[in-house]
Amino acid sequence: MKILFLANRIPYPPYRGDKLKIYNLARRLCKRHELVLVTFTQTPEEEKYRAELEKIFSEVHLIYLPKWQSALNCLSAPWDKKPLQVLYFKSAQMEAKLDEVLGRHTFDAVHVQHLRMSPYLAQRKEIPRILDLPDAFSLYWERRKKVKRGIARRSFESLEQNRVKKYEPVMSMYDMSLVCSAEDLEYLRQLHHLDNIRLLPNGVDLDTFYPREHDYNHTHTLLFTGNMDYAPNVDAVVYFVQEIFPLVRQRFPGTSFVIAGQRPVAKVQELAGAHVNVTGFVEDIAAVYNTASVVVAPLRFGAGTQNKVLEAMAMGIPVVCSNIGFRGLGISSGDGAIMQTEPLAFAESIIELLSSADRRREVGAKGMEVVRNNFGWDAVADMLESYLQQVASR
Repeated sequence: MKILFLANRIPYPPYRGDKLKIYNLARRLCKRHELVLVTFTQTPEEEKYRAELEKIFSEVHLIYLPKWQSALNCLSAPWDKKPLQVLYFKSAQMEAKLDEVLGRHTFDAVHVQHLRMSPYLAQRKEIPRILDLPDAFSLYWERRKKVKRGIARRSFESLEQNRVKKYEPVMSMYDMSLVCSAEDLEYLRQLHHLDNIRLLPNGVDLDTFYPREHDYNHTHTLLFTGNMDYAPNVDAVVYFVQEIFPLVRQRFPGTSFVIAGQRPVAKVQELAGAHVNVTGFVEDIAAVYNTASVVVAPLRFGAGTQNKVLEAMAMGIPVVCSNIGFRGLGISSGDGAIMQTEPLAFAESIIELLSSADRRREVGAKGMEVVRNNFGWDAVADMLESYLQQVASR
């Protein structure tokens, strides 16, 4: 097949989130299909990644959309009722490039990444198209409302949530829509009464995240990973340091908390101290996972599944996480990850793991099995290939 990938961010370097997903899927599909990429860059420096992407895609088209231009786009919000995150990625240059590429090629199928990019091909019903959502955004905003915020922030978030709810039915204009967890899928089906939504889980690169003779005897390091300018991650580490970590240190006073991830905002950097280490960007995040006694993911809002949980499980590191994304794993609590929603119970589960090397080894072993069987990128790419073939055959 000849497949067009339309992405909201350049999928390189493939460190976290949506970049990671597109890169790993395309790297596998390019062995059997011809792929073309059209995507945005936000800085001129990102042009240097073109050569790496041309190893995967037969054509790479990079549309420069600086942040100041995106900010101007959002000024149209009073009269344009689309969600701000959709307005943020509005670009006449992108529209022109898509018209040019679609005029030169006949694609068997198109993969559109993110609700943000949905307007560009929503009306092109002559082309088989899949809209791939990282999560249910309306569910994300619903959960975010439950976290205490200032009045101005709550007002903005309520406005954006209402816009997202009204806009999400754009999924019905695509041949198929994808989400990464069963929880998100059922939520969107019930909310919008759609029947074209399917499941495409997040994956793990098993060549990178694999058991590395982990030492289950130490009890000195708790780890959180992720992009540290992402609001759910920022809230999670602040919440952990303030409400959970002190309870753990009462029982294990020598324990430290490592926050590993790029672009830590000021609120995260301010957490650094004698027992909290904020690393910033880490090139070999797998090596950092292997130093952890327990990986924690105390997110209070968000949707989808959490890469940090899957990666740790793949390496046999026990995880304690919140309910955010847990249902999407399709496991019982303790099968690689222990789910807790209250600070005291969260701390007690960490303490239980730190108190027993055998328990950490047991939880870690179950996690490795779950990921190997269900979340390798090869299996996820095969699933996407099947979906693309289905829409192409219509």
